[in-house]
Amino acid sequence: MSVKRGQEIELFIEKSALGAMGLCRMDGMAVFVEGAIPGDKVLARIARKKKSWALGRVLEIISPSADRVEAPCPFSGYCGGCKWQFLNYERQIQYKREHVTESLAHIAGIADVLVLPTLASPRIYGYRNKMEFSCSDRRWLLPSEMGLPAADGNFACGLHVPGTFDKVLDIDACLLQPEPGNSLLAYIKTLMRQSDLPAYGLKSHQGFWRFVVLRRSHALGQWMVNLVSSWDETEKLAVIAKKIQERFPEVVSVVNNITDRKSAVAVGDREVLLSGRDFISERMGPFTFSISANSFFQTNTLGAENLYNVVRDFAGLCGNELVLDLYCGTGTIALWLADQAKSVVGIEINPFAVADAQKNAEDAGVENCRFITGDIPQAQELKEKPDLIVTDPPRTGMQENALTWLAQSGVRRIIYVSCNPATLSRDLALLAPQYSPVKVQPVDMFPHTPHIEAVALLEKI
Repeated sequence: MSVKRGQEIELFIEKSALGAMGLCRMDGMAVFVEGAIPGDKVLARIARKKKSWALGRVLEIISPSADRVEAPCPFSGYCGGCKWQFLNYERQIQYKREHVTESLAHIAGIADVLVLPTLASPRIYGYRNKMEFSCSDRRWLLPSEMGLPAADGNFACGLHVPGTFDKVLDIDACLLQPEPGNSLLAYIKTLMRQSDLPAYGLKSHQGFWRFVVLRRSHALGQWMVNLVSSWDETEKLAVIAKKIQERFPEVVSVVNNITDRKSAVAVGDREVLLSGRDFISERMGPFTFSISANSFFQTNTLGAENLYNVVRDFAGLCGNELVLDLYCGTGTIALWLADQAKSVVGIEINPFAVADAQKNAEDAGVENCRFITGDIPQAQELKEKPDLIVTDPPRTGMQENALTWLAQSGVRRIIYVSCNPATLSRDLALLAPQYSPVKVQPVDMFPHTPHIEAVALLEKI
């Protein structure tokens, strides 16, 4: 029978598809089902119908997959974060490897490359060192709260529900951040409610409180609280900052980022230090990094060590090589390779990240790393040809001009670090006339989500 929009239909889920969706076929049509995993038999409603595919949403699980587990979080299925909490973790990393393999085959036409088993995250809960909680004047209600007397209906601080940009799920705790993060969040929310400052309206663009961002040093146990607001209220926030540090002495930094931009990004146009210092320190391997409120740092510290060790193993350096590190950020990969290379040059377009990278190298006593502010083609200015190029672009992949330069660089080996199998596959296809993938190592940095990092080793043909 033909699949129609609005139809309720029983489906048996055969495969896992990108985006943490189940996949089955009916009459030759691919049907993707949100909230389903292979082995489930579900009653689903067809929400969208296209020529060759349809999207369904689970109404009832008729017969659960053997890989289903009880999700420990009461917000599972509502919050947009942990889409796979109900899936056995061993299956999660298996499916992530399959997603990398299938992306390479379907997008890049690369079907014969070795994709190694996924490296598991050392922790599957409490692993995040940074959490962003959105504020809103409209609270999204759980089904159990519908019809009850309104409680703080004009204030929420938590996480967005998929498909509702203006409403926020007011959460009590997130299992992805370690303690005392949740106790800290609860106390901050109490102080925010007690203030006479309103939550920001994502429709009206009026209101003060915008985000609460918590950062933690895994190795040293230090915490940073970043209160993002629409305007300056330094005196009032300084009182709040003092109360936070009195209650939680592990909080060594409280800052206020201020922005009146309408975009929902937890970065201020200016920053005010409210209490303590304006950074926390994190240690990975032999290195200590200074992390400010708006600097990039991998959100899974232990998982990042796994990732960088893979890069180091794939590099196979002997000590006399020049390494070029593209999209070097704050220099973590460059520092990780420095003791095995003759020299490492990092290139990064963000001048603030370059300043952090230089400081991190100085603090670590690493003298054979230097960092350049600029775009990738500026690597042509290097007098010496690199022996190895490492590239770690954002989710969107490499820009076309950077890929063109890389393909024509003539370097013997390339290591491509990716957080998006689709753009990794696209870029490897464009490099294919000159470079062939040798092996790919998926690394899980985000348990209970469909996201996966992958490190690909390429050699010149």
